[in-house]
Amino acid sequence: MRLLYVPVLAVCMFLAGCSTAAEHGGRETLTPADDTIVLAAYRQLAPGENDGYYCSKILEVWEPLVTADEETGLPAPCLAASWEMQEGGRVWLFHLRSGVRFHDGTELTSQAVADNLKWMAKEARSTAFYSRSLKGYYPNLTSVETPDAYTVRMTFSEPNVNQLYNMMNFGSPIYAPSCLADDGSFSGVALGTGPFRIAENVKNRYVLLERNEDYYGEKARARRIMVRSIPSADVRFAALKAEEIMGVLDLNAMPPVLANELSEDERFAVSTSRSIMVRYLAMNGTKPPFDDVRMRRAVSLLLDREMLVRALYLGYAQPTVNLLSVSSPFYRAFPARQDVEEAKRLAHEVLGERRMEIVYCVNGADPIQKGEAELIAYWLADLGLDVRIEVLESPMLSSKLRHGDYNIARSQQGLPNGDPTYIFGAFFVPNGRLNRALSLGYVNEEAPALLAELNVTAEEARRREIFDRLQEIGVRDQPVVPLYYDENIVVYNAARITGYRALRYGVSLSEVGWK
Repeated sequence: MRLLYVPVLAVCMFLAGCSTAAEHGGRETLTPADDTIVLAAYRQLAPGENDGYYCSKILEVWEPLVTADEETGLPAPCLAASWEMQEGGRVWLFHLRSGVRFHDGTELTSQAVADNLKWMAKEARSTAFYSRSLKGYYPNLTSVETPDAYTVRMTFSEPNVNQLYNMMNFGSPIYAPSCLADDGSFSGVALGTGPFRIAENVKNRYVLLERNEDYYGEKARARRIMVRSIPSADVRFAALKAEEIMGVLDLNAMPPVLANELSEDERFAVSTSRSIMVRYLAMNGTKPPFDDVRMRRAVSLLLDREMLVRALYLGYAQPTVNLLSVSSPFYRAFPARQDVEEAKRLAHEVLGERRMEIVYCVNGADPIQKGEAELIAYWLADLGLDVRIEVLESPMLSSKLRHGDYNIARSQQGLPNGDPTYIFGAFFVPNGRLNRALSLGYVNEEAPALLAELNVTAEEARRREIFDRLQEIGVRDQPVVPLYYDENIVVYNAARITGYRALRYGVSLSEVGWK
């Protein structure tokens, strides 16, 4: 596998080196101020007014009421300094930090939080990050009251003991009411409370951040940070080498093999952190052969995940058969077992002596997926499956999945908040969002009942039992086939900037500064 991969890498690096900065939005087309630290991501991290969040949490423009502890993954205070659960989870009180101001100068108050929840309820919004839905993050919410300027009282029609986990990170973003449009979008740039404010945003090119001088906490070190959108990993690599950018961030920031190459240059350093992402194979369960659980199990048992991790991720990942991210405090480890003979036996039970041609779709923007697919396709031939790989752009890939016009597709899933039910409800329930979007066709009678019990069970031991059982069901039935959870790999110019370290999601942006 390495012998195949190295020549491909060499060609990519040569082509990247031959590309001019001007062709890819380098210094000849972007002229940031001298004190601006320029970074890059593979996508636009501030899609703008019509995105449900306007920008990613990575940019530290907006902050949630409840965040996640970086070490444990458990709920931690952010804009809400403390909270109380009352009436068995039917009522939640949130006590806000005082002295917090939005980027427009207005104060964070309980009424501003109430306005945000009312705005969030206007309609579910599609986003480049995670779906934004009041019903999803605040199930059975009946009223929001403001007893005083810094207290928010939420009342639910049913006990909701899981509400803190629902609200972590993308579950409770708070913006200045002045930037919230009547239709549920934004009127102008997003105005949050974070250590950075948006100074300029050019679609599909860059977003320019400025330090929020009125931030209530420790102020950002950098006065300005520009985050460019550079879809190609090879071009990000070349831009780092040419010092057009000082670092990379976000998902797929730098492929492992290129990160290793950069680490050999004394100017650069690599930082890693446990990621919230699980990479998996989606399987169309609405038609043969993957409408049969035996064939899904066969694929899972066939895969040599350890080899994939070594060959493609150079050890920057861990094999898993569990769809729940290792970053969840409820994660349970299961052995990633390989049994080729059992895989062949199960496949033969389904297909007999027949062979089937299947369509395997991958995202062309991910440099690893095609090589990974070619290796997996080679293995699948032993199960009687003849694979045709289709490399697609993201919108076309999503359309094919939604319409069931595929057999296998490579995808990934993160954890937008701390609530595992977000994952199980999306994949394990017949009308679950991702069950439908991926045409999984998965039905399990036990899972919906367990999810319903979680809404009313406050006892921690019982909740863990239920989460354990849901993970067991996923490992047994393989509605999708998890491959591995990877590490968040970021690379930066350690000779010129400091404070740059990988987090579970993003980097320590407010700590980054010139050396």
